[in-house]
Amino acid sequence: MGVKLTEIIPRRELKWEELKGKNIAIDSPNVLYQFLSSIRKPDGTLLTDSKGNVTSHLVGLFPRTIRLLEYGINPIFVFDGKPPLLKKQELERRRGLKEKAKEKYEDAKEEGNEAEMLKYSRQSVKLTKGMIDEAKQLVKAFGLPAVQAPSEAEAQASLICRNSDAWAVASQDYDALVYSTPRVIQNLTLAEKRKLPNGSYVKIYPVMIELKQALSALQLNEEQLLVLSVLVGTDFNPGGVKGIGPKKALKLVKEKSLAEIEKEVDGFDLNEIMDVFRGMKTDKDYDISFNPVDEEAIKKILIDKHQFSVERVESGLEQLRKQKEEKKQKTLFSF
Repeated sequence: MGVKLTEIIPRRELKWEELKGKNIAIDSPNVLYQFLSSIRKPDGTLLTDSKGNVTSHLVGLFPRTIRLLEYGINPIFVFDGKPPLLKKQELERRRGLKEKAKEKYEDAKEEGNEAEMLKYSRQSVKLTKGMIDEAKQLVKAFGLPAVQAPSEAEAQASLICRNSDAWAVASQDYDALVYSTPRVIQNLTLAEKRKLPNGSYVKIYPVMIELKQALSALQLNEEQLLVLSVLVGTDFNPGGVKGIGPKKALKLVKEKSLAEIEKEVDGFDLNEIMDVFRGMKTDKDYDISFNPVDEEAIKKILIDKHQFSVERVESGLEQLRKQKEEKKQKTLFSF
């Protein structure tokens, strides 16, 4: 879910060439939820292997990772750890909503309404430990870093960026800005085109938000951005302060001190939420080693365990081989 700043944060479209050769720290749970939400059958059910094990996350992760590598991007996948206490309460709330969505899905199923089934199935997405572990295994088989955060993935990814070990954080959310990452890239792992209601397709490109530019445009400092984020709502206080949207929150933060804002939102403890962001645990001893692709490990996960098409997997691996050969050729001709 994350911080709700879409209406007021400036961003610019990127060309894929601008990302070539850059390390990008990816908010992995954010990406895996995208796959589980979008990669489904028309009736809303997830893709599975012959034993009933869910494969939607791997069906998404395999080709998207290849695509990133083909663009010359060096992905660093970062995974969530233990959520803060306040987020646990939010996760409980979400579980309740998912249960309700599941009930509505069953009602739609009885009625044979596939459109409603698809709608409610997407509202009941669950990312299990088993799916996360498999995603980590596949990432490592690609020879890519799989960094385990002690708590929030975006906080860890932001630390990696602040240390200049990555150029940007890739996430659809805005939380990384509050953790002081220099840049956030959205749409990096989405499909390259989206179907419109009229049946036509529109091309999707990555977009970038730069922290310095955003702060300058909003005329805020980082502390004020944190206050603004809490007012509009975060994972630790979903919905924010009642009656305060992004534009009103921006006006308040620019015109009033924190003490004055606290009086205006009497009964709402801004500092409690702000302290969660300020005190978020991160690991300074992370490893972002890049290694050769282990084709046999990829085949073992996708073909042997989950019965992926041999042709499909081989086609993807061939793309990686061609890319490796092209790099070799360019290196040779550069001398």
